[in-house]
Amino acid sequence: MEVSISLSILSLCAKLIWIIIVVTWIWRVVNWVWLRPKRLEKYLKKQGFKGTPYRVLFGDLKESSKMMKEAKSKPINLSDDVVPRIIPFLHLTVNKYGKDSFIWIGPTPRVNITNPEHVKDILMKLGDFPKPRVNPIVYLLATGLSDYEGEKWVKHRRIINQAFHLEKLKHMVPAFYVSCNEMLTKWEQLMVKQNGNDKEFGEIDVWPYLQNLTGDVISRTAFGSSYEEAKALFQLQKEQAELANKAIQTVYIPGWRFLPTKLNKRMKQIDRQVQTLLKELINKREKAMRAGEAGHDDLLGIMMESNFKEIKEHGNNKNVGMSIRDVIEECKLFYFAGQETTSSLLVWTMVLLSRFPHWQARARDEVLQVFGDNTPDFEGLSHLKVVTMILYEVLRLYPPAIFINRTVHEKTQLGNMSIPAGVELSIPTILVHCDREFWGEDAKEFNPERFAEGVSKATKGQVSFFPFGWGPRICIGQNFALIEAKMAIALILQRFIFELSPAYAHAPITVLILQPEFGAHLILQKRY
Repeated sequence: MEVSISLSILSLCAKLIWIIIVVTWIWRVVNWVWLRPKRLEKYLKKQGFKGTPYRVLFGDLKESSKMMKEAKSKPINLSDDVVPRIIPFLHLTVNKYGKDSFIWIGPTPRVNITNPEHVKDILMKLGDFPKPRVNPIVYLLATGLSDYEGEKWVKHRRIINQAFHLEKLKHMVPAFYVSCNEMLTKWEQLMVKQNGNDKEFGEIDVWPYLQNLTGDVISRTAFGSSYEEAKALFQLQKEQAELANKAIQTVYIPGWRFLPTKLNKRMKQIDRQVQTLLKELINKREKAMRAGEAGHDDLLGIMMESNFKEIKEHGNNKNVGMSIRDVIEECKLFYFAGQETTSSLLVWTMVLLSRFPHWQARARDEVLQVFGDNTPDFEGLSHLKVVTMILYEVLRLYPPAIFINRTVHEKTQLGNMSIPAGVELSIPTILVHCDREFWGEDAKEFNPERFAEGVSKATKGQVSFFPFGWGPRICIGQNFALIEAKMAIALILQRFIFELSPAYAHAPITVLILQPEFGAHLILQKRY
């Protein structure tokens, strides 16, 4: 009898525990998809923020996706504002509710921050506003320096910083030249193929060539190899970026990344292939360096030497430096960020100089005055004032990354605003860069003259121009990208005059980086 009663009690306890577990999980789900979002919505409205009412689970994602699909269905006129095509839902929200508004990314509210003082606070205070966590599958594209926080970020920044010192970049300029020259030679050969003896004109979609160019530059300067040798890696990373972009636009459900969906399986497969390729490259380089072989002055070599030095200074404690996995992730970031950012800058520069031939002529006159028809060098590139003004203006109108997102883990004061925990903050770079309040009535127009006296004068000392980020986390490769872009534009201007082809369709789109959806078809004419 006692045994029977004991078993009954145990059975009852087991049922109670099971009920408690089920109720707890139901509570968590209800809190996640309804109670918490509604509390945050009420709090934000009390703070004066306005936005769309919360819709269960998906928030504004369905409506945003629908509007994005419609916006992408056709190109726009060259004179049209690009924002409604790139971020149609946010554009509508800001027009309806004002700049201090919010949207819903699933059950999470995302508050728009455009005030330069608030932008400054967010980008300066690393601990208060960390980067938001996204669908974990997205991190297969690349993590590295751009995603780390705290001590790990400090350590990686210190080690990698040596590779991007200006003195190191000077030695990479010849590699920039070789890659650019090879691209322009291909353009000339294509013009001959198109026109036979009449080889002075040719129509080329320059976008894939510029992508290959920046890939080749990264391969040469980061890994000492050419683009052709690293082609498989680039193609894999390009596909991974497209898949990551799809993953970002969905509501992440905890544990979903472990399911064998088509996207998950392909992203994991690509990651394994990329890991294998990079591990072979790094292991080979490490053996060569330990054997005392010289000549490894590329970014990978400099980074690894800096890492070895860091470890040695701490008594050969490998926990101090970067692991092989850390180095692989930084290499993946080199490949992705180094290629995509500069190719985006270059393609929009060529498009805008095609639209505004008087600025193309001014830039060419400057290049010929500084270099003639000689090979551009580092010293000369640093004196290209007009070209620099143009590049800044292109970055203002077509910033490679159109958002900077941060999150709030605990209630935080931002100016006179109180931001509750669980809210995302979004700095819409492209909106701030084109805001008439900060840039004047011609804010949406191409006018490089605004940068004639430098960035500080153009922004009136405000944080209203940040194509590479701002503050302690400003992109470590900023100077690398600008020097590479100056070399490419200088060489193109030396050898070609160019204009938009009738086949050009103006269709900016974001696939993590702002790029032309249908390429960039230009008509090139040889200058001599």
